[in-house]
Amino acid sequence: MYLFAAEGPGVRLDLDVFDYLILAIYFATVLGVGFAARRAISTSADFFLSGRSMPAWVTGLAFVSANLGALEIIGMAANGAQYGLMTLHYYWIGAVPAMVFLGIVMMPFYYGSKVRSVPEFLRLRFNRPTHLLNATIFAIAQVLIAGVNLYALALILDALLGWPLWASIVVGAAIVLTYITIGGLSSAIYNEVLQFFVIIAGLLPITIVGLVKVGGIDGLFDAVRDSRLGDAALHTWQGTAGSDNPLGANWIGIVFGLGFVLSFGYWTTNFAEVQRALSAKDMSAARRTPIIGAFPKLIIPIITVIPGLIAIVTVKGLGAKTGDLTYNNSIPLLMRDLLPNGVLGVAVTGLVASFMAGMAANVSGFNTVFTYDLWQSYVRKDRPDDYYLRVGRIATIAGIVISIGTAFIAAGYDNIMNYIQALFSLINAPLFATFIVGMFWKRMSAWAGFWSLLLGTLSSLTLYLLYLADVAKFNSDLEESFWGAGLAFGTAVVVAVVVTLFTRPKPESDLRGLVYGLAGGATSGEAVLAADRVWWRNPALLGAIAVVLAFLLYIPVW
Repeated sequence: MYLFAAEGPGVRLDLDVFDYLILAIYFATVLGVGFAARRAISTSADFFLSGRSMPAWVTGLAFVSANLGALEIIGMAANGAQYGLMTLHYYWIGAVPAMVFLGIVMMPFYYGSKVRSVPEFLRLRFNRPTHLLNATIFAIAQVLIAGVNLYALALILDALLGWPLWASIVVGAAIVLTYITIGGLSSAIYNEVLQFFVIIAGLLPITIVGLVKVGGIDGLFDAVRDSRLGDAALHTWQGTAGSDNPLGANWIGIVFGLGFVLSFGYWTTNFAEVQRALSAKDMSAARRTPIIGAFPKLIIPIITVIPGLIAIVTVKGLGAKTGDLTYNNSIPLLMRDLLPNGVLGVAVTGLVASFMAGMAANVSGFNTVFTYDLWQSYVRKDRPDDYYLRVGRIATIAGIVISIGTAFIAAGYDNIMNYIQALFSLINAPLFATFIVGMFWKRMSAWAGFWSLLLGTLSSLTLYLLYLADVAKFNSDLEESFWGAGLAFGTAVVVAVVVTLFTRPKPESDLRGLVYGLAGGATSGEAVLAADRVWWRNPALLGAIAVVLAFLLYIPVW
């Protein structure tokens, strides 16, 4: 076993002048990008969708970087320490197939219909009540998830400066608020591309130095076998015939709950991600955006899951419910114990960059949906474009302020990944069911969309409340989220079918370009494929390669 004793109280990082200089340069660069992007903003479309002008490689990196927030770094490292290599399911079955599906199947409908948001697509496919319900749920979800990223950022500022949690949260919010308000989505996207490389450069040294300390990957695996996790933590599928595994879930929950419902529900309907693809310069670039993002997604566990394993065998007492040794502190503790000054500054900058990327994605999604789908649609219609541009900037400020409050909700969880998954099972799973049935079944009626979304959400919420009340029994929080997602999906599908049988469908003329078999204009197969004949630009081929690689990566750790 390789155990480091805690050196003094807390996870305070001993940074020197050079470390602070690296962090200061990064902040200056982020703000500079915001001011530079401001010159390109003259309309609300420029602010909210970057004028639909971004190349595929930019939107692809921004797509994956937007997800590299607290969920990815702090949450997945915590899961790596708590559940071992079973955390890899969140990447190889729980992300890549859905990202490929989004690019190949769903982007032609999103981009071809010229919608400005995911809720707007629901309005066209179903009706205004469905649109209002989804826009409201999405707006609430984004400020809740932004609070998670803000709380995780505050943990690092606390470790860095020793500030109290509330002060760290306020300062972190102010940084993101500045560059989003100034430069809009363009500022967020270009900063996300920058942040992607900063995150890799900052967090890779933790993995490298940690592996050197424990004797390489073989030494790490030997230490994990001798730890409380045991050999089961070094496999992904063994032990999933039942629930005798670190995750406490069987293969049905993993495949159906995580791999299908939660994964597809998140990646294909989460506007905070889809917004990056909608900003692409053309249909071909939009389709390739999530698929380009799938390739780095395959190897990101190197800087998340592996450090979690290193933490569980090197940090004595890790896994406490409260204090400085919670799973959430796996990455900060490794930074404190493993990295020298200079490298420590790069790591801190990478970690701060990850939280800013995640929070910026949530806030840019929130301000777009609030402005277009709530304010313009139901409060103030037919105003000049510059009016909605001002509303968007005000919504950005409001979203950040609300996120400060929701950050304290996240602070109540010793593993924020469990909190995130609970939110996804409530929000994304029923939405995905409504989407997928409505997209492939033209008979599905407008009111079926509304009731399937509402009752699917309520079914998952009911199960979660029963679990909290200790009425419904599960082996872990994550197992509950998997089954909650499955229940929400199943309920939404059944309700969609039943309500459709008793209500009138929309005319086919209203569904062209929104439903399979009724393609129109920009969503036709010829229009989509014309720009993708070169193999390295073909979404189907690139997507197939990504999925095959995901399967092959499972083999050594089956």
